[in-house]
Amino acid sequence: MKKYNLYSKSNLPDADYVINPYIGCTHGCMYCYACFMGRFSGHKEPWGSYLEVKEYASVRLPKIQENKTILAGSVTDAYNPAEKKYKRMPEILKLLTQYQGHVEILTKSNLVLRDMELIRQVPDISVGISLAFISEQDVAILEPRASNVQERIDTLKTLHENGIHTYLFVAPYFPEITDLPRLLHLTKGYADRVCVENLNLRGGYRDAVLSFIQEYYPHLFPLYKNIYVNKKGSGYWEEIEKKLDAWSKEYDMPVLSYFYHEKIKKQRKRRSPEGK
Repeated sequence: MKKYNLYSKSNLPDADYVINPYIGCTHGCMYCYACFMGRFSGHKEPWGSYLEVKEYASVRLPKIQENKTILAGSVTDAYNPAEKKYKRMPEILKLLTQYQGHVEILTKSNLVLRDMELIRQVPDISVGISLAFISEQDVAILEPRASNVQERIDTLKTLHENGIHTYLFVAPYFPEITDLPRLLHLTKGYADRVCVENLNLRGGYRDAVLSFIQEYYPHLFPLYKNIYVNKKGSGYWEEIEKKLDAWSKEYDMPVLSYFYHEKIKKQRKRRSPEGK
């Protein structure tokens, strides 16, 4: 059986290292960009249907830590349903209490609350809750084994009320389906910042998402076709980006654009008193 190091270096715009305790993820998100990972793990099953628990050859933390961010949950949710059984994160969090840089956890699961006391012991940590939909029907179809909408909002609230730095990760932003103002209203006071990432469609999951739009939002299908088939979406996303500042002021919450990763510069001002 292949063994892994605890962390790997990252090319993500806001993380220097990543930790993914599992191969695969069983949330079953229809739009998940990480489905490409099957090419590297040798899995032929559909993404979302398989999961392996990683065995570690080394559990050492990076040597260079100061001003470096380590993210748990970049291509697999560290709190996916299997974590309830395998409990990999408590041991990882115990290690991270010694980390001298910034730690982030990103999840769609209220299971993260199980480890809240350990999370509080990590010196510099943020926990992000990923939520892009208001409709429970959309969540049930697009993210069938993730926590529901209210559970995620309640998780954000509980973490924040217990002194943990939190953020809302609105990803992926589905054109004309994601109701960002409503999400900002529902999470106001619970999130120290909001990050917004656009929906990218490529590879095998593009057709599945377009079929979902055609069945459940047929009036939006021409828009999605124009953005994702005709490749004429830049104007749409530019207009959404223009609205982010206005929404940030209206709801008194820092709203950051994570549209198009290749254009994002690392944002290192997350610890400011206003928005961290």
